This record gives sequence, structure tokens and C-alpha cells, in this order.
Amino acid sequence: MAMMAALGGMLVSPASAGGNPAAWDADPVATYSIFPPLKPGGTADDAWATGRVVRGYFSMKAPASKPWRIAFLFPHIKDPYWVGCNYGVITEAKRLGVAVRIFVADGYDDIGGQLRKMAEVTADRYDAIVLSPIDLVANNPSIAAARAQGIPVFELANDSTSDDLVSKVTTSLKGMGEEAARWMIHDALRRGLKSVNVGLLPGPRGAGWVTGEVEGSREVFAKAPLPVHVVDIKYGDSDQRLQGHLARQLLREQGQSLDYIIGCTGCAPAASAEIRAAGLQKKINVIAYDLTREIADLIKNGQVSAAADTKAVSQSRVVLNTVVDYLEGRAGKPPHTVLIKLGLIDRSNYASYKLDASIAPADFVPVFSYVPTSQK
Repeated sequence: MAMMAALGGMLVSPASAGGNPAAWDADPVATYSIFPPLKPGGTADDAWATGRVVRGYFSMKAPASKPWRIAFLFPHIKDPYWVGCNYGVITEAKRLGVAVRIFVADGYDDIGGQLRKMAEVTADRYDAIVLSPIDLVANNPSIAAARAQGIPVFELANDSTSDDLVSKVTTSLKGMGEEAARWMIHDALRRGLKSVNVGLLPGPRGAGWVTGEVEGSREVFAKAPLPVHVVDIKYGDSDQRLQGHLARQLLREQGQSLDYIIGCTGCAPAASAEIRAAGLQKKINVIAYDLTREIADLIKNGQVSAAADTKAVSQSRVVLNTVVDYLEGRAGKPPHTVLIKLGLIDRSNYASYKLDASIAPADFVPVFSYVPTSQK
């Protein structure tokens, strides 16, 4: 939090924001665009199930004609996933020539803080708001309030059930759980296991992505060719200190019976460390529901077995391009939902995996505001 306080009001020039906008690979991003008809009050996965899905590729757009003011609201920036989103927003704002400011709450237990920041940016009349909701439903009234003020609201990464959004850019949250669970089943069969005991550290209860992870995992477990027993699910904020505590509890209670732990971006590294401390690294494999640089390094070193990948950097770039296209009136009504195609990384494909679509460079330091040079 000390770093956040020091950087929270920083305005950065193109030279200092981190990441040359010409340096990253701007290959089109594989996506699924979803259009009506749709289930009212649904999630992104509901849109996937009920809408008209068009598979394709999203290409980055031409720079904006003016420096639109765009507010981003993140749940926190306490784990590298949101640092990756920060990097994607800042580098793409530089390329597009728009002004952005990123507001962070204190974590998934700070819905009140995020709602206050949402009220502030609505009152400040930003040209658009991009929200990463803390809760699947609690953010909905604030989205409706911004829309009533004529401010378009878009969604990034985290999901809600609001019908007042212009567009969502995320991934299949159930897909995160499905990808991780499928890898686990494949690995269990390779290991010759006759049944599997797994513990889940999915993140904070009530967050849309956590609900999706657990539901997706359970659906794959139910169809597996061997019995899978979920011995425990421990929910909590993705802060690694708390997750380390939850992992120690899980190992103390179930460590001798566990074969796998599947955890979120803050959870998987904490679980890996606790498993090594307990001397159980040859018995229990760790799988991550998503990818960060820390998790990529742990995969390289063999301390995490695999990770699904929601491609945080690509999500951030796609949503900012979607917002600018909407504000410029260049592309008509955007899709209700854009799902970024998930990836899966393990040691077998680590050397060839395109990490720059997913995680920030190792030397990137988060910044929270960018204004084009001509506007300073």
C-alpha cells in the first residue's frame, strides 16, 4: 500500500510510463464476440450460453482524434495480475493518445471503497468509465447511476450482472476453472492416480471470477474418468499473506491426503511456498487459475505445474480500444461481451509461450495516471 500511496497521483510522460508503445507485438487478439439475444441480468458466461457468438480476432485501432478522459477502477493492485492490467492500460493509452486514470480499492473486502470511487468519477464527468467490479451484483446500482448521467461504462476482467454496461471485455470465468481442472485430470492420469483429492484456494467469495472458477472446475470434475474429491474450498482475498495462512490451514487439515491444490493468482504462489515448507512438494502439485510473472517463473522452476491464462495485458488493451472506438463513433454498437481466448501454460510449452500478451515486463513499476504530452 505504501507504493500505491506514492504513485497514486503520478502523471507520466510517454518516456516514463514504462513500455515503449512501438515495442510490443500488436498481433490481433483471438476473441469471441457475443451479440443478442441474451439472458437478462446475466454474466459473461450466460452471454456465452445464450447469445450469438462470433469467433474472430481483435486488431488494435487507430489513435484517437482527441485526448478522451477515461477512468479505470480496479479492486486493488496487490498482486501481479492487476499490475499486468495496469501495464496494458498505460501502454495502450500512450499509443492511442488518450488520458487515463486508474483508481484502486483496498481489496475484495472494500466494496464500499470502490463504490465511493465510482461515485467520484461519475461526478467528475469522465468521458467513459472502465470498471473491474469487486462483486457480481453489488456494483450494479453504481453502473446504472453512471449511465443515468450519460457516462458509458465498460467492464474489464471481473464480471457483474448489470444490464447497464456498454460492453464487457473479459474471458470465460468458468473457462478458467475448466482449463485448470482439465490439466489436473490429464496429469492425474499420467501419474497413474486412481482417484484425486484436490483443495481449492479460488479467491474471495462473491467475486464473479471466483464463482466461475469453482463452477467450471466442478463441472469438469463431475465428468472426469476417475473420482475427484474436493476436500476443501477456502475463500479469501487474493492477498498473498492471507492466502499463505489459508494454505497452511489446508495443509494442516488435509495435507496428507491432498494430490493437488488449485489457486488464484495470489493463492497459487502462496500454496507453493507452504507446500515446500511442509516438505510435500513431491506429493502435491499446484495449478493456477490464471497467470502472472511470478507464476510463470514458478512454472519454469517446476514449483507450479500449470496455469490457465486470461491474458490480462491483452484484455486491458482490447477494452481501451473498444472504449475509444465507441467514443469516436467509429464502429457502431460494440458486442455485449468480448471474451479473450484463454491460454494454458506448463513446462512443456513455456519456452514458446507468448508471455507479453499476458504479463507486464519484470521492470515495470505501476503508474496510475497518463496524460498525453500535448495536454499538460
